[in-house]
Amino acid sequence: MPLSKAKRKKIAHILKSKFRFVVMNDQTLEEKFSLRLTPMNIIVVGGSFALILITLTMYLIAFTPIREYIPGYADVNMRRNLIKMTLKTDSLMQKVNADEKYLANLLDVINDKVDTTLPVKKSGSGQLYDSIQRLNKSDADSQLRWQIENQEQFTLVNNGDKAFSSGIGSYSFFTPLKGNITSKFSTTQKHFGIDVVAGPNEGIKSALDGTVVMANFTSETGYVIGVQHSNNLFTFYKHNSALLKSVGDYVNAGEVIAIIGNSGEFSSGPHLHFELWYNGNPVNPTDYINF
Repeated sequence: MPLSKAKRKKIAHILKSKFRFVVMNDQTLEEKFSLRLTPMNIIVVGGSFALILITLTMYLIAFTPIREYIPGYADVNMRRNLIKMTLKTDSLMQKVNADEKYLANLLDVINDKVDTTLPVKKSGSGQLYDSIQRLNKSDADSQLRWQIENQEQFTLVNNGDKAFSSGIGSYSFFTPLKGNITSKFSTTQKHFGIDVVAGPNEGIKSALDGTVVMANFTSETGYVIGVQHSNNLFTFYKHNSALLKSVGDYVNAGEVIAIIGNSGEFSSGPHLHFELWYNGNPVNPTDYINF
C-alpha cells in the first residue's frame, strides 16, 4: 500500500533531522567531543561500511589461500597432484601384485613344489600309454622328423627370407599407424619398438585379430593397450590419448583401438610407440610391417 504524501514528508523530515552526538565528562560535564549527525548520514555511512566489508571478504575468499579452509574449495594444483598420485599408486599396486606372483612361483620352483609329471592318456580299451616324449625314438623316426621339419614344400617363401624363417612372415599385418618413424627398434638401447609420428587425433589400429589383455594407464608410458594374438604374438600400443577398447574385448585386424597421444613421462610429443613380441621376445616391427 503506497504511503500518503503526509507520511512521506514526515519520514523525509525525520531522515533530515539533525542530531548531535556529544561525549562529556561525567563529573565536570565538560564537553570532550561532539558530532552532528542525521539519520540519512548514518544510513549512508553504515551501508558503505557494510558494502566495503562484503567486498573485502569476497576478495579474500577468491584471491587468497584462505579459501582452502572453506569446505568445498580446493587448490587446483592439489587436485591435479592427487589424481597423479592415485594413478601412480594404482600402477605401483599392479606391479607389486605381479612381483608377488612372480616371487610365489619362484619359491615353488626353489622348494620343488612344481608338478613336473607328464600327463598319462587312457585308451578306449583301458590300457595306459605314456606321453610320446617318453617313447624311445628310432634312427629312422628321427631322420623322418628332420626331413619334415626342414622341407619347404607347400610354401612360396624363400628359405633365406628373414620374416618367414622366424615364423611370423606368414601373417598379413595391418599397419597400426601411417606416419614417419622417428625412433627405430634397438635392443642395445632397450628400445623394444618403434616411434611413429602422425597427425593429431589419428586412430590406432590393431595389427592382427586378437583379444585385449591390457588397457590401463602408467605414469611412464601413459595410456597403454596390449593385444594378444595367435601363435604367441603380442602387440603393445603406448602413449595414447584415449583407449577405445577394454580388457577382454576381441578386436579385428584394422579395427581402431586407441587415439594417438602424448601421455606418459617418457613421451616428448604426440606419437605411437609400437612393439611386436613373438614367443616372449621383442622383434623389429619394420621387418614385417610397412609404415
